[in-house]
Amino acid sequence: MDEAKSKTLRNIEEKMEALDSGSLRYHILESAKNFKRSWIELGRALYSAWKDKMYKEWGYVNFDIYVSREIGIRKQTAMKLLKSYYFLEKEEPQYLKNDYAQSSQAANIPSYESVDILRQAKNKKALDADDYNNLKKEIFEKGRDAQELKKSLGVIIRQRQELDPEEAQEKRRLAMLRRVLGQLRMLKQEAEVLKMLPMPLIKELDALIKKIDAALGA
Repeated sequence: MDEAKSKTLRNIEEKMEALDSGSLRYHILESAKNFKRSWIELGRALYSAWKDKMYKEWGYVNFDIYVSREIGIRKQTAMKLLKSYYFLEKEEPQYLKNDYAQSSQAANIPSYESVDILRQAKNKKALDADDYNNLKKEIFEKGRDAQELKKSLGVIIRQRQELDPEEAQEKRRLAMLRRVLGQLRMLKQEAEVLKMLPMPLIKELDALIKKIDAALGA
């Protein structure tokens, strides 16, 4: 273990000593300490801390500063972790309930980078259901490396686009609209929960979502 990692680990352990072992903050630190085995637990806990802005109660101005100073990871990594966890919870809940719950070895758990690639693949309309299911098997059953998956995914997408350029262009347009629609829905949900926007704006946002949804279904 290099000096920087040793320092981060000592910093984590020192913070843990001063916290209640049953608290969310302690759980995040413990999961960060055992990162490879517990990235799913870390992602789950970070998602809660990010969504509810718990880091502010712990004395941090924003999420970037919290993950950097408290657990020694970059915001980009933290966001990948929580997005990968949320993807599993939403799209692959059976994995969390069965395979992950029964797994006791870190080697059997796919990396968060691999799950993030699967998350991105889910939104790529150039891929069909068989492509997605094959990719899922490569990740969960064969434990393929994230870099290998990324290369394979790129090859598949290029092959699909070469078959019919006009169809590929239309798929890209629809995929972009679906991504925008998903982001708008997420924004609306967060705006309602966190009261970020006045109600008239939320209603306008809802109307826009329905229009785009209708256009996609046309």
